[in-house]
Amino acid sequence: MNRQTTAIFTACALVMVCSPMTAAQPPARIPGTEPLTLEGDIASHLVAGVDRFLLGELEKSIERRRRHWNYDFSVNHVGFTAINPTWFMASSAAYNTSVEPNRKRLAHIIGVRDERVPFDAPELIGTTEQPALVGRGEGYNVYAVRWPAFGDVHGEGLLLVPTSGAPVMDVVAIPDADQSPEMLAGLIEGVPTESQFARRLAESGCRVLVPTLISRQVVGRKSLDGSRSVELTNREYLYRSAFEMGRHLIGYEVQKVLAAVDWFTKKDTKIGVIGWGEGGLIALYAGALDTRIDAICVSGYFNSRQNVWREPIERNVFGLLDEFGDAELASMVIPRTVIVEAARGPEVVIPPGTRAAPGRLAIPKLEDVRSEVERLKKLVAGSRFETTVKLIVSAGGTGLYGTDEALNALLESVAGTKLAEPGKAINHVGFMAVNPTWFTAPQRTAKSFDLEARQERQIHEIDRHNQWLLSESPYVRKRFFSKLDTSSIEKFEETVEWYRQYFSEQVIGRFEYDLLPPNVRSRLAYTEAKYTGYEVVMDVFPDVIAYGILLLPKDIKAGDKRPVVVCQHGLEGRPQHVVTGDHRAYHDFAARLAERGFVTFAPQNLYIFGDRFRTLQRKANPIKKTLFSIIVPQHQQIVDWLSSLPYVDPDRIAFYGLSYGGKTAMRVPPLVTDYCLSICSADFNEWVWKNASTLSPYSYVWTGEYEIFEFDLGGTFNYAEMAALIAPCPFMVERGHFDGVAPDETVGYEFAKVRHLYQARLGIGGRCEIEWFAGPHTINGKGTFDFLHKHLNWPNPAQ
Repeated sequence: MNRQTTAIFTACALVMVCSPMTAAQPPARIPGTEPLTLEGDIASHLVAGVDRFLLGELEKSIERRRRHWNYDFSVNHVGFTAINPTWFMASSAAYNTSVEPNRKRLAHIIGVRDERVPFDAPELIGTTEQPALVGRGEGYNVYAVRWPAFGDVHGEGLLLVPTSGAPVMDVVAIPDADQSPEMLAGLIEGVPTESQFARRLAESGCRVLVPTLISRQVVGRKSLDGSRSVELTNREYLYRSAFEMGRHLIGYEVQKVLAAVDWFTKKDTKIGVIGWGEGGLIALYAGALDTRIDAICVSGYFNSRQNVWREPIERNVFGLLDEFGDAELASMVIPRTVIVEAARGPEVVIPPGTRAAPGRLAIPKLEDVRSEVERLKKLVAGSRFETTVKLIVSAGGTGLYGTDEALNALLESVAGTKLAEPGKAINHVGFMAVNPTWFTAPQRTAKSFDLEARQERQIHEIDRHNQWLLSESPYVRKRFFSKLDTSSIEKFEETVEWYRQYFSEQVIGRFEYDLLPPNVRSRLAYTEAKYTGYEVVMDVFPDVIAYGILLLPKDIKAGDKRPVVVCQHGLEGRPQHVVTGDHRAYHDFAARLAERGFVTFAPQNLYIFGDRFRTLQRKANPIKKTLFSIIVPQHQQIVDWLSSLPYVDPDRIAFYGLSYGGKTAMRVPPLVTDYCLSICSADFNEWVWKNASTLSPYSYVWTGEYEIFEFDLGGTFNYAEMAALIAPCPFMVERGHFDGVAPDETVGYEFAKVRHLYQARLGIGGRCEIEWFAGPHTINGKGTFDFLHKHLNWPNPAQ
């Protein structure tokens, strides 16, 4: 990004430089800037402005999705008569080809990447005490089954098989996450009898497979050594590790459904997928990905997804709304049948104030469901495919799910049949309008159902797969970086640029906006013996400001070109914390460096106010953005302005951050290339392991920092790879032996890879250092200060 400079600003700033810096009363504001009049907590203003900006970007995402789509409605001439002018029906083959790139991108972002395991048929699950046959209905048997999906992960649930004749169709019937297959089959209580759609489809001659989903039950779990624990829903627990590894619980559960479809297609059969609540979500995604599915029925789920950031975090898909809403997903099912049932949906509240991500599910509003269905029809308008979309409303959108109308629509569209009439497939034991008891529940032959054990098996398999992916990830990243040429610094700088671009667009996320004119405002904040300090605010994007504190040494003389150190606070920190007060983590390091003659700037980063900033990440992720999509342009604006100051050497601007500021040190300097060096303090470690491990007590899985997980770092950028984006600029790690962020061995392991790049590959080992000191999570300010003096070419008073 080009530096923003103006001749008028430079001229005004020179007035200040040429004035005696030791004057009794320094200027009330930095000359060349406007007065800063913003009152109250500026950090709060900053976070609130970013919140407004992101909400606006979410709304704009609907129109912006069009750039990703190139629907082909090419005509397939199938005959013409005056009565039946179907000659202009769009070609299904051409249409499906046109959306295939979208399918591939969807599969990528929900983590459908692992090869499925071929199998002949599901396994029956039984023992000498408990046979696999667990129930009988009128005209069908119910078996406990499991089937391979991917890796060592299986689907597990019930299979309802007609006892006579071939099935009219095969169906995957998916319950909500808080329902069991047994509930949907009517073997145990939990689902209203009218909504037991797995049972009702089996009674109508379908072969029905009912998979188990991971539940939303809140469970306490511990690290391997028992020292750390957390209470999360089962779904969030698995989501955290999977997300870091470029996988997703949604993708895992879709894979289980598609594995069932693999089995169904071994015979010439028609296939339908139906689901309610979370099951509706899985049905929609499965239908969008796999054209072998002839029809889907989505109940209690279909909606506008613009508020997906409010939903439970396991529905957070990085980049979803950049390309897909529910209408776009359904457009990939078309020209196959899409049945949307507006009905009661699951109601869930995960409250704030725990270590879990807050979220909620509410019944979709009928007007929102209708609007999304209409948007779907507009997407495919002119193709005649819109006729395959059916909206069924149950009692104003709040009634029971799995209604006769919805099930009949599924059966008719796929098999040309209808639901079995009462008394034909089941025992008619009486019916009254106020008491519809005309059916008999299926007979349960199982002594009991151990639902908890099955759930734990399913959780364990996915967790084990996530941990296997973690163990394989160094090799995946090595393959990813295979195009990097380290034969010379010139070749390195040429080939690393592709990775920097990928990091910017696919990992961090970049807004396609030019920076606003900075319109810098300032006011005097500190007058100390060796430096003067100013609060500074500048514009970045609409509603987005940058804020920080500039410290100017008082011995700056006319013509001086000073180096700058940008000093970054950590989690819940403020610029003031690095200036005064001797905070236990920062020890006034911005002020101490100013006393050594450096110009320093302490920015306010976004990570403050708990859930307020964490929900910014939730709002950013669906549009393929992160907190750093805001932080990077804020720093670019800051550096552009600093570079324009006449007493600043624009080639000597360094970054030094602790904790979350250390995290910033790994992500911002690779993209704000005006930073000439970076120091990561109290954060550098084997970052992917720290995020994805469910064994280590150091893992973020055990914390309330639910925003920390970044999609697919496991397959792309650990800290060694991020450091490669900083190279060949100087890079340093500051590490306290007693810092609880990570153990020494993982810090050393990851740093050794960086050192190898700098010294063994590029021959610039003098630009890469680590300082180990006997201390905690804190700025040590010794080796790092020497590093700054050395590489910023500024006299060191200690030498």
